[in-house]
Amino acid sequence: MAAVNWGLAQKVAVRAAGRDPFADSYHYASLTNDFDELTAIAEEQVAAATGLRSAAGAARARVTDRPGWIRANIASFQRLLRPITDRLEQHLNSPVAPVASRVAAVEVGIILGWMSSRVLGQYDLLVIEDENPDDQDLVYYVGPNVLGLEKRFAFPPREFRHWLALHEVTHRAQFTGIPWMREHFLGLVQATVDAVDPDPKRFAEALARVAGDIRKGRNPLDDGGVAAVFASAEQRDVLDRVAGLMSLLEGHGDVTMDRAGADQIPSAARFGQVLRQRRQQGRAGVKVLQKLIGLDAKMKQYEQGEAFIERVEREGGTELLDRAWVDPENLPSIAEIRDPEAWISRVGPTVAA
Repeated sequence: MAAVNWGLAQKVAVRAAGRDPFADSYHYASLTNDFDELTAIAEEQVAAATGLRSAAGAARARVTDRPGWIRANIASFQRLLRPITDRLEQHLNSPVAPVASRVAAVEVGIILGWMSSRVLGQYDLLVIEDENPDDQDLVYYVGPNVLGLEKRFAFPPREFRHWLALHEVTHRAQFTGIPWMREHFLGLVQATVDAVDPDPKRFAEALARVAGDIRKGRNPLDDGGVAAVFASAEQRDVLDRVAGLMSLLEGHGDVTMDRAGADQIPSAARFGQVLRQRRQQGRAGVKVLQKLIGLDAKMKQYEQGEAFIERVEREGGTELLDRAWVDPENLPSIAEIRDPEAWISRVGPTVAA
């Protein structure tokens, strides 16, 4: 019995995603040509602005709808979570196993469906052994969501698409232009997955930590949602390293998208303001969901990462920031993201006596 009924998860996600009216818009046809062209332009601009040039060839854009984005992410989830689901399946020999598998599928489906209505673009860095190479190493753009924002805020389409391409291509440059980055990131993810223990004792220990946090006036979901709450001490250490890395990468992506090609995107400041407000807004129920799944923590990564980069560059310019790309040991922890001086002290220039 599979720990997660992935087929059901996909059906639930597609239904939860809803159908955006812009999926049938006559403007949709313009997206593929625009993103093909603008992704190529953005790649050169990102390389010039950051010095990071992909070793994996030219970036490839793919415009998709919400169901297409969901299918791509379920394929990635299945590969990433296979070690966990394989272990869980050893504990699913009881009569309730089919019910548990379906419940897990519904939970995953609801989360992915909601996220598919929000995401604008995504670089998919995973390589899945049994998939067509043409379906990998892609820069995705979720067409209906892009068109919806352009319409709602009267964004100049060409500028907005160029601006989005800069952010996603920056992420591709990070993972394919820094020789060790992809394997390092996947290694951290794998370490988190490998440390998962389905033992009920771990669940009881986690509940005790939650109670302790609440007594101290802390929200136990603040640092990464449910995943962080139920992580072991070893996992929490890895999750802190992942959080530090993602804050750096997301902040770097935002900073680069505002700098590279700035003379061609005069509306960049307005785009940034609208998207920052969009990240912060939401109904009460949506905010609870964001906190549960750790998306609230991810949103903080943009702000904390940008603040970290600004402080580092004030101290030593882009040359100092570039030290983060030299070696995995130079990457900031989440504590150093929040305290840039600590990172500067650790990897910054030494002063001769």
